[in-house]
Amino acid sequence: QVQLVESGGGLVQAGGSVRLSCAASGRTFSSYAMGWFRQTPGKEREFVATISRSGGFLAYADFVKGRFTISRDDAKNTVSLQMNSLKPEDTAVYYCASKFSINYYDTPRLQYEYDDWGQGTQVTVSS
Repeated sequence: QVQLVESGGGLVQAGGSVRLSCAASGRTFSSYAMGWFRQTPGKEREFVATISRSGGFLAYADFVKGRFTISRDDAKNTVSLQMNSLKPEDTAVYYCASKFSINYYDTPRLQYEYDDWGQGTQVTVSS
């Protein structure tokens, strides 16, 4: 089991940037594919971005392509989400998730594929 703690959320104006970080416990972080999801009240949690255990394979939801960048630092057991050109519709609670992956290229996009989740961090984008 991996414990995940997100940080970096807050209030930002439209067009601005925010960087989210997720710190993971454990010594086998490099064995996990990592993902970011988000959720707004009354809606299903939705996929945002994922990065393979190798770091060499990435995937993004269409609505964030070109604006968000996911990255990982295995030396620090962290995964980050750089969010640029933010829009009011990006307002949500953002969750970090981990999946133990045998394949180095695995980029899971579905909630049920993930094993552990963080508590979430709120990002609010004002217009």
